[in-house]
Amino acid sequence: MTGPQRFTRAELALFDGRDGVSYVACEGKVYDVSKSFTWKKGRHWVRHKAGQDLTAALNDAPHSAELLQRFPIVGELVD
Repeated sequence: MTGPQRFTRAELALFDGRDGVSYVACEGKVYDVSKSFTWKKGRHWVRHKAGQDLTAALNDAPHSAELLQRFPIVGELVD
């Protein structure tokens, strides 16, 4: 059995939504937000781009990181 997929920041950046797959990281977890209307084409309300770690950005968001729990976790972010 294999563990969760591990992503470096460079690998996460490849999932920027341009090919239809949008991943974002938060607090070390990588989420697949591809099916979210608010992440169409890898952009979230014009402010945020897929393929990035949003941990710090969520401090200024109108919602908490709990919202990401609605999406599948596809791996973990490693440095």
